[in-house]
Amino acid sequence: MDGISVKINPLHLEDLRNEHHPSLFDVNPDYDMLIVRLPVIGEDVQIVSTGFILTPTGSYRFDRERNDLIALESRFEGPHRIIDPLIDRLLKGFNGYLERVADMEERLYTDRAETNFMTQWLGLKRDILRVERVLARTTTVLAEVTEHYEPLERFPVDHYADLQEHTDRLLRSALHQLSKLDYIYNFHNARTNEKMNRLIYLLTVISAIFLPLNLVVGFFGMNTGGLPFADTPSGTVNAVILMASLLLVTSVGLLLWHRRRVTQHH
Repeated sequence: MDGISVKINPLHLEDLRNEHHPSLFDVNPDYDMLIVRLPVIGEDVQIVSTGFILTPTGSYRFDRERNDLIALESRFEGPHRIIDPLIDRLLKGFNGYLERVADMEERLYTDRAETNFMTQWLGLKRDILRVERVLARTTTVLAEVTEHYEPLERFPVDHYADLQEHTDRLLRSALHQLSKLDYIYNFHNARTNEKMNRLIYLLTVISAIFLPLNLVVGFFGMNTGGLPFADTPSGTVNAVILMASLLLVTSVGLLLWHRRRVTQHH
């Protein structure tokens, strides 16, 4: 172990210690360094980097807890057996996002969107965007590894091509889900604006109906002499009849205007 550690560039050791280091494949004369950064989906999305050193005769995984390089059983199969389960868990965890996006879409289309729609939407957008950003780099790095080692006879090209295919499929799925979330957001805004427009329209109609009544009430409420119906015993009844007539005329007028508007629209 001491033999390999002295060959490692101190800057590379710092990269291996960094648990947030981006995915990287660095070719050197005595060894190659591979860092694979993958999301870990739980209650939140955690991004974890796993570092490897590949020499002409073997491979090592960097253990951050021990701050040491641990020898693996095979030059290429060793890293593959560590990376493959991480990607499999990522595939299973990402299916939860697919179900949540589909459920949000279904509820929105059936007009059953939750009151905390924006909170859910922002959470999904943030998590899936993080997955997409990480996988975009990781897929490229795995492609570089496959291209670099493919000429070697003992390199398991199918295994590493499978890793690349899985990350690429996840990347395309993440991009698709981000597009769906954008569409859902636009649809939600359109539905919200439509409801707001209907509410404003209703308030406008109510205001138009009661505006003449307000004018009548304000007129008869003036503290001046000579007001109509002021000196007659049935003045209050006459004023009520006048306001009821105005209410009826205004309501009928608005109803006819609404029907004409609907007819023109269709």
